[in-house]
Amino acid sequence: MARSSSGESVIERVVRIFDAFDPETERLSVGDLARRADLPGSTASRLIDQLVGHGLLHRDAEGLVGMGVRMWELASRASPTRGLREAALPFLEDIHAVVGHHAQLGVLDGTEVLFLERLSAPEAVVNLTFVAGRLPTHASSSGLVLLAHAPPALQERVLTRRLHRYTDATPVDPQALRRLLADVRRTGQVHTPGFVHPDAAGLAVPVRDHKDSVVAAVSVVVPNDASAVQALPMLHAAARGIGRALRVGRQGAG
Repeated sequence: MARSSSGESVIERVVRIFDAFDPETERLSVGDLARRADLPGSTASRLIDQLVGHGLLHRDAEGLVGMGVRMWELASRASPTRGLREAALPFLEDIHAVVGHHAQLGVLDGTEVLFLERLSAPEAVVNLTFVAGRLPTHASSSGLVLLAHAPPALQERVLTRRLHRYTDATPVDPQALRRLLADVRRTGQVHTPGFVHPDAAGLAVPVRDHKDSVVAAVSVVVPNDASAVQALPMLHAAARGIGRALRVGRQGAG
């Protein structure tokens, strides 16, 4: 594999170009892409031209570059989470119809929760998550559910690092988090009032597969008031339904 004078491979440089995009900046100039990817302008320009040629990036009439349709096509076609998202979507729609704010599905990826789906309403309470977005596991309801059922070594990786405090309510003390994770395992649910934003509360429960392993978290983000916990029964029902759908899908595939 071709490498630069710094020893970095072409693939590593291409990944840095893709990583330069975020939800707030879906289109960038070649110069901005080069700076964000920390690449020489000539190198970035050459790689971008090749990626545009393959449809993985798209250049608009103004010369700005964004993700290409072919990138979306390839990711959707071979996504390892597609079956999980498809199984969960009808249940998320039912939850969203009742709560009227945010219903979402997340999975553990490294030490973060990655959101596969989020259904929202125009006047919904503030929510920092978005589809294909991430949050740290210690602060979000989905993340805490997933972290509670993660291997002990991964839990320690999270608990022994410096944790970001979003609000005064965000748990960052390792011992307090250990107690919270134990409570999540005991009750099968979590309520995170004001952990990420003072006006919002998260509630989440685990989704289990045919081996009874936790493979996802289904959650809601609703106003941070006394009525928030009313969403828990429907979350438990949805998680059971998603689990059944996953088992049926697996049997059908077999």
